[in-house]
Amino acid sequence: MSVLGIDEISYGADDLAACRRFFLDWGLKLVEEQADRLVFETLNGCRVIVAATGHPGLPPAIEAGPTLREVVWGVESEADLALYEGRIAQLPGFVKQGGPNGGRIGCTDPNGLAVRLQVTQKRDVEVPSAEYNTWSRKGRINQASPAYERAQPIEVGHVVFFVKDVQACERFYVDNFGFAASDRYPERGAFLRTAPDGGHHDIFLLQRPDKHAGLNHVAFTVRDIHEVFGGGMHISRCGWDTQLGPGRHPVSSAYFWYFKNPAGALVEYYADEDQLTADWQPREFEPGPTVFAEWAIDGGLDGNTRRQKGAGAADGKFLTDKKH
Repeated sequence: MSVLGIDEISYGADDLAACRRFFLDWGLKLVEEQADRLVFETLNGCRVIVAATGHPGLPPAIEAGPTLREVVWGVESEADLALYEGRIAQLPGFVKQGGPNGGRIGCTDPNGLAVRLQVTQKRDVEVPSAEYNTWSRKGRINQASPAYERAQPIEVGHVVFFVKDVQACERFYVDNFGFAASDRYPERGAFLRTAPDGGHHDIFLLQRPDKHAGLNHVAFTVRDIHEVFGGGMHISRCGWDTQLGPGRHPVSSAYFWYFKNPAGALVEYYADEDQLTADWQPREFEPGPTVFAEWAIDGGLDGNTRRQKGAGAADGKFLTDKKH
C-alpha cells in the first residue's frame, strides 16, 4: 500500500481568462469550461482545476491571493482508501466524499492545506523520449536527438510549499501516508517521495524564517531535458515571464525552468530527476543559491532568438566570419 502520486490539484484564482491562456500555452488540454471553473488535463489524465477565488467548492486558502487550495493524491484501490481512512479519520478537517471508485477522503495538513486521497484516475501512457550518448553508454545510434516546439506535460510531478512547521508537516505525510524522506535542509526543508521506490520528491516542504504558509511552485513532468528547453522557449514566445531558468538542480539532478503563473506563485517544467529506492539514505544540505541550482540562466531565454534575454540576437556571422 502506498500513495502513487498527485492525481489532481485545484487553484483559486482571480483572472480566469489569463489562467486559461496560460495553461493552454503551457501544454495542458482544456476538458471542462464554466464561467467560474476550468478543468485541464495532462497527458496521463492528471487534472489541474482553476476556479474563481470565491467558488463554493474550494477549500480555504493558506495565503492571500491566487494560490493552490487542494492537492488530491492517488492510491491504487478502494482497499487502500479504506486503510488510509482509518489512519486519518480523527485528524482535523476530516472529510469523506462519495463518488465512483470509492469517492474521496481527506483532512487538513498542519500547514492548513486541504489534502485528499482517491483511487487514481490517471492512465498509463507511452511517451517516446530522447536517448542519450555518454562516454560509457551509446543509446542513440544513427539518430538525431529531438527538439520540441512546445511542451506537453505528462503529469503534475511535485508541489512545493512554504510551511509554518517543517517537522510537523514531515511527520504528517510520513506517519499518515507512508511518505519517505529523500533529502533535507536541517530544520528548514524536507524533500519527500510518496514511496521508497520513486522519483526524488513528490512534495517539498520549506520553512521560511517568517514561518508563513504559502505556495512556492507546482512542477510538471516532461519527457526529457529537450522538452524542458523547447517548452520554455514556447512559453517565452507567448509572452509569459521566466522566474529562473533553464537550469539544473544539484539536489535532485533535475533540469528545470520556472515561470510566473497567473493562478498563483510559479510553475516548473522539469525532467531527469534522480530515481531512488529504499536503500537511499537522506542527505543534508545547507540551503543556498548553489545548492538550489548548479547553474541557471537569470531572466530566461528569448524564444525567438534562442539566446539569453537581453543578450542580443546572434546574426549567424560567428560561423561565417570565423576562420577555422
